[in-house]
Amino acid sequence: MIASTQTNNPLGGDAPPAEPPDAVAYARAKIKQAGLRVTQPRLAIVATLARCTEPVGAEELHRRIADGACDLVTVYRCMGVFEELGLVRRAYFKDGAASYELDLGAPPRYHVVCRATKRVEELDAAAAAEIRAVLVSVEDKLRARGFRDVRHVAEFFALAPR
Repeated sequence: MIASTQTNNPLGGDAPPAEPPDAVAYARAKIKQAGLRVTQPRLAIVATLARCTEPVGAEELHRRIADGACDLVTVYRCMGVFEELGLVRRAYFKDGAASYELDLGAPPRYHVVCRATKRVEELDAAAAAEIRAVLVSVEDKLRARGFRDVRHVAEFFALAPR
């Protein structure tokens, strides 16, 4: 599977990456711009997502949020709101269940996920650029036909070479 996702931190590493300094400020501005309240649970969700190295499901995200800053229902609701705001990008890495990652405006990255092991591997820059160019072209054609708020999730399933 190749999934179109955007991450803000490199994959791997033993220690969790530091939170990007602008992630919470960016999210705060997007939330305010949409006329929504900036709440501590929303900021806790964004801060936790900013520290994730790959997309995570709502339940895993809830487990990672410090000191029970919000309940699971709030995480699910926020993911829906954040997706509408363009603040998160949805992926389907794990058996079709939705996973999320911050979308801070950087170009999406693409991944290959082994069907047997579920191991996620990022595609090389040239392949990602080729996929991105095709998808941008399709999105532009849809907009030209009058579609608005065009989004995509690209997935491919494969068995990794041995």
